[in-house]
Amino acid sequence: MELTKQFSDEQFAAALESWSWLDLRGKTPRFASLFGNVFLEDSAGGWWFLDTFGGELVPGWAGRDELVAELGTQDGQDQYLQGVLATAAFHRRGLSLNDDEVYGYAPPPVVTGSFAVEEIQVFRFTVVVGVAGQLHRQLRD
Repeated sequence: MELTKQFSDEQFAAALESWSWLDLRGKTPRFASLFGNVFLEDSAGGWWFLDTFGGELVPGWAGRDELVAELGTQDGQDQYLQGVLATAAFHRRGLSLNDDEVYGYAPPPVVTGSFAVEEIQVFRFTVVVGVAGQLHRQLRD
């Protein structure tokens, strides 16, 4: 099972619009997890992780090889891609995704504290990431 998804530049732009309170300048979104966490590359070739669950942008890797190596490990897949949750959503719950969709929670874990597989739903990528950005901004303000 593939644990990442590609989206168009337009989809990334729409999804990330509500994250303008973070410094995304000079960082290009390259792909996302099945839960809408976004991996961005900066102009120096470094990689960043937009954690839509935690509401933060964190520097992660000095280069693509480092990123690929970490995402190739079980720990990396669990931490950054929520591999166990995504696999359970697909195999246990039978939730499949269209090209423009990701898994998500309504309400999100930042509100409920729950990451229960039974609560996973399917939403459009732009909606999941956009709402998460709005919610985290409100919680910080």
